Amino acid sequence: MTKVHEDRPPVLPTQQDEVAAAGSEFLGGPMGRYARLGGHWPTPVRVVVLVALGMFALGMVQKLPCYDWAWFRGAGSQYTHACYSDIPHLFSVRGFADGLTPYFDRLPGDMEYLEYPVLTGLFMEVASWLTPGSGSMQHREQMYWMVNAGMLMACTAVIAVCVVRTHRRRPWDALLFALAPAFALTATINWDLLAIALTAAGMLMWSRGRTLLFGVFIGLATAAKLYPVLLLGVLFVLCWRAGKWRAFGSAVLGAAVSWLVVNLPVMIYAWDGWKKFYTFSQERPIDFGSVWLLISQRSGNPLQDANTYATGLTLLLCAGIGLLTLTAPRRPRFAQLAFLVVAAFILANKVYSPQYVLWLIPLAALARPRWRDFLIWQAGEVVYFLGIWFYLAYTTSGDKHQGLPVEGYQLAIAAHLLATLYLCAVVVRDILLPERDVVRRDGSDDPSGGVLDGAEDVFVLSDAARAPQDAAPSEGQRVEWGTAPRD
Repeated sequence: MTKVHEDRPPVLPTQQDEVAAAGSEFLGGPMGRYARLGGHWPTPVRVVVLVALGMFALGMVQKLPCYDWAWFRGAGSQYTHACYSDIPHLFSVRGFADGLTPYFDRLPGDMEYLEYPVLTGLFMEVASWLTPGSGSMQHREQMYWMVNAGMLMACTAVIAVCVVRTHRRRPWDALLFALAPAFALTATINWDLLAIALTAAGMLMWSRGRTLLFGVFIGLATAAKLYPVLLLGVLFVLCWRAGKWRAFGSAVLGAAVSWLVVNLPVMIYAWDGWKKFYTFSQERPIDFGSVWLLISQRSGNPLQDANTYATGLTLLLCAGIGLLTLTAPRRPRFAQLAFLVVAAFILANKVYSPQYVLWLIPLAALARPRWRDFLIWQAGEVVYFLGIWFYLAYTTSGDKHQGLPVEGYQLAIAAHLLATLYLCAVVVRDILLPERDVVRRDGSDDPSGGVLDGAEDVFVLSDAARAPQDAAPSEGQRVEWGTAPRD
């Protein structure tokens, strides 16, 4: 198998991306070919981690009005300042302040048990152990948020390291994740960064050919949030096309075992509490941010069968992505399909909480590392972030009607949907026209593909895919791909 040599210098976005080059001017301009890279201190990993932690800290500052008073002065203030977070509120209403054990102890309110997956519940519980047990409830809620912020900051560092190292020759693409405005705004709304960190670690393992470890991390990530299991579906069609069934089986085995290790004890001893997440997700009506809410509000139809519609649309979109995988002229990259499948799940879901954008940001940095497209998408997400809080401010302000009316909120939902669809369309174009894919311009096949990188196709559904393909030329070099032996 002939591949691009790993010892070639890293790709510099300032030499390929106009927006990156323009943005580098305040640092002295684009990096030249004779610039010294990989020195003792300013390595890509260290720079990206520090930038990501800096953006995380800015997000904490953005929550300062809520931390000081708005979380505790009624609903309206936290919405007008756009600094809402689930974390301090759930400390008391989900029993952590009273020392209740998640899933085992029944809650006194409308929610009988904690409605989060087991590993996220454990994360929340550990944070409660580190929270002072004395003082006013306001002080304890503030400290609970602060402890969780520290733990989520550690998850941020893990994500940054994994995204940098997944594409070995493109470490600076991880700055897309680190500098994403929506990341800073939403990082401490909920506990999603835990599942994202585990997913990012899994993708790094897959890129290194460690299929069993990939499965272990994806199983753990699925025990923290449901969406990471979709990556197994992505690998199913990719391994089908490449004939890599042994690698896929290893990944599924690792995922199943790690998921069971986390979930089985709770399933056995606290079944009613364990299943609450799944029944709640099934029974939950259409909610904020979804395309179904937009349709319902515009049409006046309550869409009581929205669960069926959302499931059907998700399956339809995933089937379309599978067909794209098997008919594309060149096997899509793992990160491209991972982004598309997770985006499809988000677009078809019954609810779109603002922090769900975090699921996509690391995947977008790997799937389409172009600043212009990334920032267009982020602009739509920032509009939605502001839109939902101002809409909630409007609905909670009574006769004052301070905030964004329903028509304005519908425009914010449309901005989110259209921006996400735009980035999906660009990724699909890269799959159909692989010469447009910036990651493949240097002759690479699939830097995050692990055993799929450079592998031969054994099952395709189109003549274009059956035709022999070469990697895109770069600096006079042409690299053959598709000559690896199958498992």
